[in-house]
Amino acid sequence: MSPRSASAPRAVLSGATRVAAVIGDPVAHSLSPAIHNAAYAELGLDWVYVAFAVPPGRGGDAVRAVSTLGLAGLNVTMPHKAAAAAACDELSADAAALGAVNTVVPRADGALLGDSTDGPGFVDALLEDGFDPDGCRCIVLGAGGAARAIVLALGRAGAEITVAARRLEAAAGAARLAPGATGVDLAEADRLVGEAGLVVNATPVGMAGEEPPFDPARLGPGHYVVETVYQPPETPLLAAARARGAQAANGLGMLVHQAARSFSQFTGRPAPVAAMWAGARAVGDRGV
Repeated sequence: MSPRSASAPRAVLSGATRVAAVIGDPVAHSLSPAIHNAAYAELGLDWVYVAFAVPPGRGGDAVRAVSTLGLAGLNVTMPHKAAAAAACDELSADAAALGAVNTVVPRADGALLGDSTDGPGFVDALLEDGFDPDGCRCIVLGAGGAARAIVLALGRAGAEITVAARRLEAAAGAARLAPGATGVDLAEADRLVGEAGLVVNATPVGMAGEEPPFDPARLGPGHYVVETVYQPPETPLLAAARARGAQAANGLGMLVHQAARSFSQFTGRPAPVAAMWAGARAVGDRGV
C-alpha cells in the first residue's frame, strides 16, 4: 500500500479524537506534526498531532498536564528535555542514563513514562540506509544532547566510539555512556576522521554555511558521514563528503525514525515509516 498521507483529505476532528503533541521553544518549524499526522492518515486513526510553544522554565508544567488533559502522548524538544525527565514518574534506561526525555507516554493509571528515542532512531536510520555500525570505528563530533543520545545508542549497537568536543571534560562525559569509548579535544578530529568509518557531526557547525569542523580532505569512499541537522538539507560538510565519494546523510532520517518509535509507544501500532517519510518530505520540500 502506497502512502496516502501527502494527498489524503484532512480528517474531521471530534470530541473523540485522540490528541498527541510536541512541546518546544521554538517549535513552529517542527516537522513532527507532518510526520505523525501522515502516519495517522495512513492507518485511518482518529488522532491529531499538534505543536505547543512552551517557554523556557515551563516544560515540567507542560509534561505534568499530559494526564490532566488526556493527551495520548507528548514529544519534547529543546529546551525542555531535562525538565521533562524530572517531571516524569518513571524513566526508561536510556532516558535515565541521559537525564533527558523526548517521549512521554501516559500510563492507564495516569503515571508518565519518559523515554528517549533519539539515539535508537539514529541507529534505525543508519540501518535503513544499509549501514550497520556493529564493529565500526566511529567519531562523534560534539557532546551536547544529540551527541550523547547517539553515543549511547551506537555503543549498544557495538560501535567503537571516539567523542571529539571543544571541551575535553564534556567529551569525556559523553564517552562514558558507551563501553570503551574515549573523549578527545576537537583539535584531534582531523587525525581521527581518517581512521573512522562513521563520522557524525552533532555540532551546529554548518547550519549557517560554515566550513566543516575538520578537514574534509580526510574523507573518502570508505566513509559514511551524517549531520544531525536537517535544515539546511545540504551543508558544506555533506557536499564535501559526497564530492569525495563518501556516503552522506542529513538528520531527517533520525527525525523520522525517532518519531516512528514514539508513534508506536503512543498508539501500540507498528509505525508506517514510508508514510512518515512522505509527510516529512512533503513539508520539507516547501522549506519548512
